[in-house]
Amino acid sequence: QGQLVESGGGSVQAGGSLRLSCAASGYAASAYCMGWFRQSPGQEREGVAAIDSFGDTNYAQSVKGRFTISRSDYKNTLYLQMNSLKPEDTAIYYCAAEPTICRSLIQYEYNYWGQGTQVTVSS
Repeated sequence: QGQLVESGGGSVQAGGSLRLSCAASGYAASAYCMGWFRQSPGQEREGVAAIDSFGDTNYAQSVKGRFTISRSDYKNTLYLQMNSLKPEDTAIYYCAAEPTICRSLIQYEYNYWGQGTQVTVSS
């Protein structure tokens, strides 16, 4: 069974940038559809961005134009570049793999999850 490990979270001021990474081990991430989700305290986990094996992407409206999902098949790693961060982007960010519907932003459709990385944006 594969494993997903996120990194790159941290604290940043509003307007700043962070890049999250998700290292996949145990399987070739390039063959799978993958996504990023986030969860704030008391909130449902929400889809942020998703990508398929061809590089086609899907974004939540709230992050369009600010976040970019990408992958390095050579490094077996998924990325989320986050620019123009806002306080409302504060959450634990999770990567996920193998949805039943590729490029889905619905958490229940994903089979594998990482442990999450905290992102805090201060105003």
